[in-house]
Amino acid sequence: MDSLRLDAVDADDLAILSAHCQDAVLRVADMSFDAGRQRFMMVMNRFVWEKAEARSRFSLFRRRDYERRRAALQFTRVRKVQHVGLDPRIGDQVLSLLALRFEEHDAPSGLIELVFAGGSAIRLDAECVEARLSDLDAAWTTTGRPDHDREEA
Repeated sequence: MDSLRLDAVDADDLAILSAHCQDAVLRVADMSFDAGRQRFMMVMNRFVWEKAEARSRFSLFRRRDYERRRAALQFTRVRKVQHVGLDPRIGDQVLSLLALRFEEHDAPSGLIELVFAGGSAIRLDAECVEARLSDLDAAWTTTGRPDHDREEA
């Protein structure tokens, strides 16, 4: 499968990126903010949902293999970064990304929120939505598929 590269310039685009990033895992140390360049970046292991959905329909009786890919998610024109429920000094803390959200304030400015499992979040005060998701490496196989219903039980 070809590598994914998506850009977001508004809330609707960000929702598409969110779907592709859902259940990505990363360490706190894999995130960085360059205030001078107004850039927030994170590198994560992305679950390949776009391939998993197609595979699920055609693999009724055999073991299902899924994919993850190393991917970068970059936001530009970020003025400030805040964190809730995580300690940026604990670099080995593992996070599971649930969603990306945008709340507009004084258009096109607003707050981009990266929501993680367990109630933690990163909030980006941004001039506007300007994001890019890029796969970095070849995919690898995993038999585990995220299951939110099971996690809530």
